[in-house]
Amino acid sequence: MKTKKTKWRGIIVGLIIFLILTVIVATSLGAVKIPFLKVIQILFKLGEKLGVSQTIIWKIRLPRVLLAGLVGLALATSGTVFQALLKNPMADPYVIGISSGASLGATLGMLWDFQFSLLGLNSIPIFAFSGALVTTFIVYNLAKVGHKISVSTLLLAGVAVGSFLSAIVSLLMVFNNQSMQRIVFWMMGSLAVADWAKVEMIWIYIIIGYFSIHVFARDLNIMLLGAEAAQGLGVEAEQIKKILLIVGSLLAGVAVAGSGVIGFVGLIIPHLVRLLVGPDHRILIPSSALVGAIFLILTDTLARTVIAPTEIPVGIITSLFGGPFFLYLLSKKKTTGF
Repeated sequence: MKTKKTKWRGIIVGLIIFLILTVIVATSLGAVKIPFLKVIQILFKLGEKLGVSQTIIWKIRLPRVLLAGLVGLALATSGTVFQALLKNPMADPYVIGISSGASLGATLGMLWDFQFSLLGLNSIPIFAFSGALVTTFIVYNLAKVGHKISVSTLLLAGVAVGSFLSAIVSLLMVFNNQSMQRIVFWMMGSLAVADWAKVEMIWIYIIIGYFSIHVFARDLNIMLLGAEAAQGLGVEAEQIKKILLIVGSLLAGVAVAGSGVIGFVGLIIPHLVRLLVGPDHRILIPSSALVGAIFLILTDTLARTVIAPTEIPVGIITSLFGGPFFLYLLSKKKTTGF
């Protein structure tokens, strides 16, 4: 047991170090390249002020990199918990339509231009979370047969509900030409408008959401054994499932509010990390969160540098990775991990 915990600590520490290096490298890359050592000097405030480079890093690149990390963490954690609850490695906020629900909610928030806040969260994240939560329960209930979740029904329900909600968003765009460009770019998933205000808007909810899920890591392990085993070990499976569905929806909704619709992060990352560290959620959840943050920082860096100064919405990059991966999962006769 001690050896396992030591191994887990080594994995987490290694991923944290890699995440820090990824942040520094991503901050140095862009239309204006800034040397790696100069980035470290600026970030850790070593030496004198470095003028334009310092402004680029602190005002433009660092908030974007941090926002990418937070959104990646949220999507990967959300994907991990949905895959565990639904016992399906193809469950993901994007695939099962939750991101589309959050997208519709956020679109309504933008079009109606309601200005209010709740617990420090402004109107658009609240609308996005509400849309994600409603969609979660619709898809979940459509896929539920007795006390079990049908995998095929889940996927079909997710695709159908997601397509329907996306059609509503498209219809809203037709009737609101002035907001069309903003909504289209946002729906493709982009971090181009990242700033410190967006980071401050979502970070606390993502961190709280993550730790709320991590607390139930052991219970998730037990729930995978089945309802009877969970009940015998004193785990209130249905109560925990409801809590985690709400928190998972919160993470997906806040991520969509911060960056638009970025697909497949919650599908790819938990699945790959599970193959590397195993199905134990005590290590799977933190590892997926860190790898999700690293993955989205790297893909966003690619999106803004590959044809600089023009940039590609990061949602397109993740879909190029995620689409084939999803088809690969569908084609497998047997799925490992569950």
